[in-house]
Amino acid sequence: MGCDIRILQMEGAKDPDEYIIKYGNARFKALIDKAISVIEFKVKILKKDLNLDNTNDKIKFLNEIAKLLSKVDNTIEQEVYVEKISKEYDISKEAIYAEINKLTHKSNQSEKVLEKSKPIVRHKKVEKEVSEVIKKRENTVLAILLNGDLNIFQIIKQNIKVEDFKDELNQKIYQKLYEEFEKENNNINSIIDKLSEEEQNHITEILADDYELQNIEKAIDDIMQSYEKDKLNERKLQIIELLSTNLKEEEKKSLEKELSNIIINLAKIK
Repeated sequence: MGCDIRILQMEGAKDPDEYIIKYGNARFKALIDKAISVIEFKVKILKKDLNLDNTNDKIKFLNEIAKLLSKVDNTIEQEVYVEKISKEYDISKEAIYAEINKLTHKSNQSEKVLEKSKPIVRHKKVEKEVSEVIKKRENTVLAILLNGDLNIFQIIKQNIKVEDFKDELNQKIYQKLYEEFEKENNNINSIIDKLSEEEQNHITEILADDYELQNIEKAIDDIMQSYEKDKLNERKLQIIELLSTNLKEEEKKSLEKELSNIIINLAKIK
């Protein structure tokens, strides 16, 4: 209904009448001024039954907070709550946004299926050209970036360029994430709002998949190695093709040496 509901927290009396009789109007007015929002009250109640020094309890607390905040439609209001909760309970904003994003877009996925009468036409032309292995790898990169961790983005951007993405839709999404992260905007919800309907649907599919990323750092390292391996293999084929042409002896030796180094480097990549 659009009402701004506040929770007045009162101790030492059973109701406002008794509180005013015991402590006076001024003190009761001070309570009203300190009244908190419904979200803040629910977070406070959640914390009451949990020990945030315990890892499992902290994870449970984060999940429940995400459920509450995913229902806040106003982006500015949501950002204010995330900022406040992050500082007050020592939880990274990125972690909160990541969980909110998962919940929001999993929910949207089922709603959009009901709303649409026509099937979504996707990049069929590109899908025929790009292998499932490459698409899965690119989806994994996007899934990692959708956590909104700018430090991880800095590592990825040094090794994976926009043009390295083979799937056209994945490339468009990576380009937009790249541009926003470069501006230090890691609010995933606000970024996704700027994407096209097709891109949003694809992100929903990515978030709904399970990439078994127990160790993010190892996953990134494996992905970097696979990209490096592809680049080396691509260059190897180029050199083999060049060696079949008429070349000067000096050029031929240089290419043979490069080819030898590529083969050695490929052997080092497991």
